Amino acid sequence: MRPLPLDEQPAGLVRRLEPVLIDQIAAGEVVERPASAVKELVENALDAGATAIEVVIEGGGRRLIRVTDNGMGMSAEDLALAVERHATSKLPTSDLFSIHSLGFRGEALPSIGAIARLTITTRRRDAANGWQIVVDGGQKGEVRPTAANPGTRIEVTDLFSATPARLKFLKTDRAEAQAVVEAVKRLAMAHPHVRFTVAGEHLTTVDLPAEGEDDEALLRRLSRLLGPEFHANAIPIDATREGVTLGGYAVLPTFHRGTAAHIHAIVNGRPVRDKLIFGAVRAGYRDVLPADRHPAIGLVVTCDPRLVDVNVHPAKTEVRFRDPGLVRGLIVGALREALARAGHRATSTGGDRTLAALRPAALPPGAAARQLAQVPQRATFSRDFTPRPSLTGWQAPLTGFGEPTNLAPPPLSADASADAAPPLEADLDQPLGAARAQIHENYIIAQTREGLVIVDQHAAHERLVYERMKHERAASGIARQLLLIPEVVELDSGAVERLDAQAETLASLGLVLEGFGPDAVAVREVPAALAGGDIRRLVMDVADALTEWGDARALEERLDHVLATMACHGSVRSGRRLKPEEMNALLREMEVTPLSGQCNHGRPTYVALKLTDIERLFGRR
Repeated sequence: MRPLPLDEQPAGLVRRLEPVLIDQIAAGEVVERPASAVKELVENALDAGATAIEVVIEGGGRRLIRVTDNGMGMSAEDLALAVERHATSKLPTSDLFSIHSLGFRGEALPSIGAIARLTITTRRRDAANGWQIVVDGGQKGEVRPTAANPGTRIEVTDLFSATPARLKFLKTDRAEAQAVVEAVKRLAMAHPHVRFTVAGEHLTTVDLPAEGEDDEALLRRLSRLLGPEFHANAIPIDATREGVTLGGYAVLPTFHRGTAAHIHAIVNGRPVRDKLIFGAVRAGYRDVLPADRHPAIGLVVTCDPRLVDVNVHPAKTEVRFRDPGLVRGLIVGALREALARAGHRATSTGGDRTLAALRPAALPPGAAARQLAQVPQRATFSRDFTPRPSLTGWQAPLTGFGEPTNLAPPPLSADASADAAPPLEADLDQPLGAARAQIHENYIIAQTREGLVIVDQHAAHERLVYERMKHERAASGIARQLLLIPEVVELDSGAVERLDAQAETLASLGLVLEGFGPDAVAVREVPAALAGGDIRRLVMDVADALTEWGDARALEERLDHVLATMACHGSVRSGRRLKPEEMNALLREMEVTPLSGQCNHGRPTYVALKLTDIERLFGRR
């Protein structure tokens, strides 16, 4: 139906909405689903000083939501006002820029009461009795005296009964129940000193005890919610800049997840899902995480309430900082400092995954005997191997470890070059131990006092070269090595033009090239750390990156990625045979290089196995 033109509309179309309709409209903004109602009620309990909060739901929260707390409670007068719109105890003054509570709109209780049956029972600790009020579909009852425990109990039944259209948009009871649990867990992270209990249909009861108020209370709460492995892989964060304090715990880069759901941010006690903070976390982990993986992390931002606007979203899930650049820079810098401080540490779960892969799977009858019959009767180890070009700055490779043996060489590359000399006691005491062998020409086996370490030589050296080049670029510029004979690399004309346009920027990264006709470039200098690498493949990959990014500004923002690409081509390759001193030199350099626990692509560079775990694998324990 076409609306009437303005000059044909009858007078008197503007009218005041009925109070109940106003409350229902407000409820549509505040209460999107049962989890939204639970969040509002739990926040009220926290603002009331509760130290124990219990949540019970039925039917995913549609039939029943009951929130019980041991907070300060309310008097009869306060209870009558609490269900009125725009009435609140959380704004002692009229200053909207000094919010010290989790909510102040004064809309949660009347909004819930407008779309459901709301029963509030409350009692102050110094009162002889409690008080109760019922709001049914927006109709408020009288405040009546009743027996009650100190604190407040709120029951919401038949949610959305007054607005049945909203029920069509809800998910299954199980999905809504899980959303309630997640909402409570986020609030529990922000308030580790409070005990939280969630029970009801379609969920496993959650009981989070109060963790106290000491410095590690947050770590204990995060470990309960994110898994026990979080504690072993957590890195503390503590930074302050211009009145903004950042705390919490990050995790080692190799302890990553498939979604961003495990990134938790708390701003002045309020859990938020803020794009600025999420983007800063991604930037902080940019060099050490695969593109499709995310860290598990709990960040706590504390600042003057005047520096952050918490009223930008009806559900209070987003905030707006007065100086977003300051907050982003603080988070990125603190995360990078924490990850660098972790040094060569790798996730504690790497060894568990390795042991799980080594444990024999159940075999059908007769399979073990058939496999045993296929095992060669003699073990074969090759100790003499062909000399290869040495690593830049490292000693020349040995021609072999000890004298050649009479054993025949093994098939393919399944050879092991073992160190005939006993390991040095000093090396055994190092975090990554003493190198004992190289197998498959890619993996270094090292022995420690407590077990053994398996190192991916290519991934490890790739990170070492990358960090060395980043340090050189930040200090005095990347050292370059002149090629005696320029390397000519053939490319399509478009790629040549893009490389030529970025020649000055690439030169600052140590890669000096110039056009060599319409379809080729001549490489005259390369970073000294990459000497001897595959120059042709390096130039082709850089050209592909320029094709993807486009302009110079994009390249400037991705200089670290270009360095990572270069480092990959300059690192010791898989299949490169190393002598014992080269392997030990690699281990010692890893121990003093930040972020060496993972390569430039976010994969682990080594796994550590405890001797006790290995003994269990063989049934010795």
